[in-house]
Amino acid sequence: MGRRLSLYYQDDYITLYHGDCLTEHREWLGADVLVTDPPYGIKLSGEWGTFRVDGPKKSPKRSIANDNSTACRDEALREWTSRPAVVFGSWRSARPMGTRHRLIWHKAGASPGPANSTFLPNDEEIYILGDGFIKSSPPQRTVITTKEGRGTQVRDIGHPTPKPIDLMETLIGRCPPGVIADPFAGSGATLIAARNLGRKSIGVELEEKYCEIIAKRLDQQVIDFGSLV
Repeated sequence: MGRRLSLYYQDDYITLYHGDCLTEHREWLGADVLVTDPPYGIKLSGEWGTFRVDGPKKSPKRSIANDNSTACRDEALREWTSRPAVVFGSWRSARPMGTRHRLIWHKAGASPGPANSTFLPNDEEIYILGDGFIKSSPPQRTVITTKEGRGTQVRDIGHPTPKPIDLMETLIGRCPPGVIADPFAGSGATLIAARNLGRKSIGVELEEKYCEIIAKRLDQQVIDFGSLV
């Protein structure tokens, strides 16, 4: 598949653009449901394992682009208006306006952490906005636990904050029908999970190195598209 302009990857289910979701690529606004992991506004930085994207045995200090505030997240949500959305975040920043539910991602597989510390966070918040999410009996519980090794995921994927595919499948499985948008595509977990569930998606990622990671992850997956029709 040839890459042209900033259309970075495309198959029968996924379209991925490289660029700024607010100023360069606004195609995601034509989707039906927003599922995204935007910058949290907590100025996250530090060393996150050995990144394959930088070559072996390197553990450089990393930071998240536009993480100095929630401005980027909030502008994207304003553009999205009141349509259904699933948005990751942190208790250290204000929740998005219009939040209707708050879920907890319990990272049971988190590393033990520093040897001498009072508390070690092993959870993140997930905000539900808008209407139309699927109901069931019994309902989905608000605490969703995953057990994968977080440090291993960071090292093997090459992204500082990858989300587990099974977590994203659980969330997308509760979403209303239609095309999924992820304007902060990151490690590509939303796009992969959507494709696994037979749903189309549009992603935008600001940093080309992460676009490359997403494209490689998508190319490595073997999907029987005929079984999804």
